[in-house]
Amino acid sequence: MKILGRHLIAEYIDCAPGKLDDLAFLERCLLEAVQRSGATIVKSTFHRYAPQGVSGVVVIAESHISIHTWPEYGYAAVDFFTCGEAVDPHKAQEYMKERLGAKSAFVNELKRGIPSDTDEVISHKTVQLRLNMISPTH
Repeated sequence: MKILGRHLIAEYIDCAPGKLDDLAFLERCLLEAVQRSGATIVKSTFHRYAPQGVSGVVVIAESHISIHTWPEYGYAAVDFFTCGEAVDPHKAQEYMKERLGAKSAFVNELKRGIPSDTDEVISHKTVQLRLNMISPTH
């Protein structure tokens, strides 16, 4: 695979229910997780559901980190999708596990990219756009 990014999919079990329903706390945690990973924050948006639960995403220059919580089950699903080699999604994942007070976690890592016979990390390159200007003929 021509690897463009890494995608950690984390299942956090037996988390503190109060933390999973606290939108402000979760947003602060995700923003700090981004900082710890070395990624660049672009924008964040979060929503609290009635009667409970929060979903949120932090868009980063290198992709995104998102969370979905079920306080009634002490469960959180968190995705850490990062591109490039400078960002370490594992640092963000460990931080979130600790902050949510998860008693256990299951984490799967997927390589994201273009199918290929060999594995290689490919960098993001600036694409030059060439505009073909067609002048009308008179």
